[in-house]
Amino acid sequence: MTQQRDFWRRCLRLIAGGTALFGLAFVLLPGLTRAGFHTMIYGSPLPPPGFTAEALRYTSLAYAVLGAVMFGWGVLMALLLGAPARRDFQHGWRADSWRMLAISLLCWFVPDTAYSLLSGYWQNAVLNSAFLLLFGLPLLASIRDEG
Repeated sequence: MTQQRDFWRRCLRLIAGGTALFGLAFVLLPGLTRAGFHTMIYGSPLPPPGFTAEALRYTSLAYAVLGAVMFGWGVLMALLLGAPARRDFQHGWRADSWRMLAISLLCWFVPDTAYSLLSGYWQNAVLNSAFLLLFGLPLLASIRDEG
C-alpha cells in the first residue's frame, strides 16, 4: 500500500472512531443531544413551546437509539479500517473494505437525507452532508494515486 493510501485509511479510521464517540454521546448525554438538535432545528436549546414531558422522553429515546446505532456503525467502520483495510486498501476503490465503507455511507446518506428534506428538516440534511464529506473526501483521496 502506498504511504498516501495508508494515511487516508488511518484518517478514515479516526473519523469512524469519532463517529462512534458522537453516537455514544447521544446515549450518555441526552440533555446535550436534545439541546443540540433543538438548537439546530428550532434555533433554541429549549424544547419548542408545544412539547410535553412525554414528547421529551420519547425524543430522548429516539436520540439514544440513534446514538446506539451510530456507535455500533462507527465501531464497525473503525474495525474494518484496521487490519482488513490495511491488507486490501492497496487496491483502491476495488478493495472490499473501501467498497463496504462507501456503500454503507451511501445506504445511510440517501434515505436519511431524502427523508430529512421531504419532511422539511433541511438542517439535518446539511449535517448529513457534512458527515458524508468528512468520510467522502478521504475515501476519494485514497484512490487519487491510482494508475
